[in-house]
Amino acid sequence: MLRQILFGGGINLINIAIHALLMTFVVRVARRADARTKLRSAFLLVAVMIPTVSVLMITHTFEVFVWALAYALVNAAPAEPFGDLVYFAFVNYTTLGYGDIIPIVRWRLLGPMTAMNGVLLFGWSTAVIFEVLRKTLERLEISRQTSDRS
Repeated sequence: MLRQILFGGGINLINIAIHALLMTFVVRVARRADARTKLRSAFLLVAVMIPTVSVLMITHTFEVFVWALAYALVNAAPAEPFGDLVYFAFVNYTTLGYGDIIPIVRWRLLGPMTAMNGVLLFGWSTAVIFEVLRKTLERLEISRQTSDRS
């Protein structure tokens, strides 16, 4: 059990580091785009939110691949092609839990650890999406008030 916790904890930390780096990048880019753009309408919201959410989705997909690679390293599941391990990682990471691929007993804690990682990172992404949305709407309101005074 300790081996599973240490290994899964290490993969969790790798994904948290990946997420932290990409969240920092997303927030900085969103702020710069927001500050530099001349758009004064809902187009600004679209121009900021679509790339923000897209990068976050790509980030989560990459993190799923990290879990799939981890599963492959320890032969955690009886899945032959790597695609099955990616599928297994997606099912766990998203807490979908189909149960059609079952981990081997000595690595069965990796599934719940993957789910815990996914839930936390999805929550973090949701917070970032909300903050980018809030800041963009705030800028639009300030911009509208400034143009109303002119």
